[in-house]
Parts: sequence; structure tokens; C-alpha cells
Amino acid sequence: MVVERGEEKPMHVVVRALSVLTALSNRREGVTLQQLHRDLDIPLGSIHRLLRSLETEDFVMRSSTTKRYTLGSAALALGYHEQYDAFLVTPPQPVVELGRESGETAFLTRMIDSRVICVSLVESTHPLRLFVHVGQEMPLHAAASARIVLAHREPALVEALLTGQHREAYTSGTMREVNQLIDHLALVRNRGFDVCSSELDDAVWAVAAPVYDAFGRVECGIALAAAAGRVDSAERRAEFTSMVLRAAADLSRSQGFTGELPDNHDIAELTALYETAGDEHPFLSKTTLRRPQ
Repeated sequence: MVVERGEEKPMHVVVRALSVLTALSNRREGVTLQQLHRDLDIPLGSIHRLLRSLETEDFVMRSSTTKRYTLGSAALALGYHEQYDAFLVTPPQPVVELGRESGETAFLTRMIDSRVICVSLVESTHPLRLFVHVGQEMPLHAAASARIVLAHREPALVEALLTGQHREAYTSGTMREVNQLIDHLALVRNRGFDVCSSELDDAVWAVAAPVYDAFGRVECGIALAAAAGRVDSAERRAEFTSMVLRAAADLSRSQGFTGELPDNHDIAELTALYETAGDEHPFLSKTTLRRPQ
């Protein structure tokens, strides 16, 4: 076979593609084009063409916010299908209604062993969608959808999980210090919901609430994620928080939970919380929210 100038040998392309997929599988937080170029020593032009082809076939995905590449649905189906398939579910009605009412990305997460996985998803109706997909592992320290489940685990397990993992700095706002995270989880547990504001992805806002089963355990969480520009007022954030709390309460009831739920925060209280917080994390605010007794 004659290889023209600028054309790469087929087997060389395959080897490079496999090296890219291997690199992405080891970096769940995602990798930029420049990082792949540097780490794999592949020319920028070549790796850009390779990523574009892999993206076309759904083997890689590129976040519209962070510009990072991660494994796509086709690659995840190869590596994680058997591991998580039994846990993936059709979106429950409360998640469907949350997505319909908000127009934003609504999803259900579940703790599987020591990981929190997105097991069900309703995509946003907006043209600019967020990078969340079924089967995705949510970082325990940086995602509200993961922390909401972690907040209800035993303290010893929480500390072990947080200290035993690499706590990636996804953005300048990512919480990484273990004691700060443990204190934050206590506030999450007390207030009944968690907020993630440009911690996992720049200019992305998310809120999550716990789902209780019939025995009062929290194995799952319901989350809503939106581009921060679409949630730029205290009133809108309060409205979305109320929607998520209501969806989590509905799903908890459907699972047989009969205890008290943190679903009675009224819009005025929530709005005051977000107004007081301003650009800071709302859980640093002095505003007190009532919890059911």
C-alpha cells in the first residue's frame, strides 16, 4: 500500500486511537486537547482529526463548557455495560416531570459500591445541553448529585472515600480539602439539598436532593443541572430548588418512605438564601432554613 504524504498508516491510527481511549478511561474528569497532545506525544493536527472521528462515532464526547474530552457512550458500553447495566433505569415519573417543568437536564444518581453513577436522565430542551450521560461517574467531592448521597453515609466511610480518591480541581471553585467537604456534607444533610455552582464545570449550576427508600436509607439522589446564565437570579434558583425537592419527595413516597422530608422550604426562604449568598456558595450564607421536625 502506498501512503501519501500526510496520510497515516492504518495500524498507526488504530494504536493512537487506543492510546487516546486508554488515557480517557484513566481520567474520568476529562482531558483537554492540549493535555492529550502533551501526554501522548501526538501532533496536534493528528490528535484533533482522531478525536473528531472518535466523537463522530460516539467513542468520545467533548464538554461544551469545559472543552474536555471524556469517553462517549459507545466506549462506555464496551467497558461498563455489564457493571452498571442492572442499575440503569427508565427515568422515573418524578424525574420526567422535573425535566419537563424546568426544561433543564434532570437526572437520577445512585451509589454503586464506592461510586455515584448517573443511572437515568432526561435531557434539557435547550440547544446547549450539559455534559451528563447515563453511566457517568459523578465525582464525590465536586458534584452535588454525588454529595447528596454521600452526605447520608457513615462518617468513617465518608472520610475513607474522600481521602482515598484523587480530588481533582475541575474549576477554581472545586472543594478539595477533606475537612471542608465533611463540614459541607453536614450542612447538606441538615438543609436537605446540595448546590454545585461552577465546581465541576465552569458556568454550570446544579441542585440535588436525596431520595429515601422505605427503610429511610438514601441510595439515590435527584439532580437538576443548567447553564448558569439560565439560572442567574435568586428567584430562578429558588424555583428550581423547590422543583427538585418536590421531585425527590415524590420519588421517596413512591418507594414507600413515610418519614419527614425536606420538601417544605418555601420559595421566599429559598430566595432569601440565594440573595444573601450572592456569588458565594449558598451554604456559606447565614440564612437559616426551617427543617421539618
